[in-house]
Amino acid sequence: MKYNVYYGNEKEFSQQERLGSFETMESAEAFLLNYINGQSLQNESITKNTISETKRQYVSGSGDKIYTIIKSIEVVAAVIFRGNKIFATQRGYGEFKDGWEFPGGKMEPGESKEDALKRELREELNVEIEVENLLKTIEYDYPNFHLTMHCFKSKLKKGEPELLEHEAAKWVSKDEIDNIAWLPADIEIIEQVKSILK
Repeated sequence: MKYNVYYGNEKEFSQQERLGSFETMESAEAFLLNYINGQSLQNESITKNTISETKRQYVSGSGDKIYTIIKSIEVVAAVIFRGNKIFATQRGYGEFKDGWEFPGGKMEPGESKEDALKRELREELNVEIEVENLLKTIEYDYPNFHLTMHCFKSKLKKGEPELLEHEAAKWVSKDEIDNIAWLPADIEIIEQVKSILK
């Protein structure tokens, strides 16, 4: 997990230029305050808005300069194909409980995306997968964090999925895919997945 610092005229931080990435909110905030001072903005009133524990914004008095610090999470996800179906899992915990997603999770320090995905699938579903290729990297803005999700086309290599962390799971056909209540970030790859399914 990192904290990214953005600058721009838009209130939505995804439309802003990224100035840096930091390990803690405190280090990101210290960088931003130094940056603002270096931009000769110290004479302009800057208002700090703490939106949540993971998101802060600094806005100039005129409103034309907006700086955002927000938690950024990078994850990997497996789009597992079998015949003319893909595998979907339902979250059993947290803010997005009951939403459907492609299985996966966070990378550990020094771990490749592919190795992280294999490890996550062993931990979540007790299966071995073959990671084929990167389908898409999704950049999605949730209200209080930014998600970078690397989605890989994959197939089962060994075992059948067991639900060790998820509430439910199912194999989904092209005709059923639009009837699933996908999590917002996962929706971003659905059209591409449908184009691969027969």
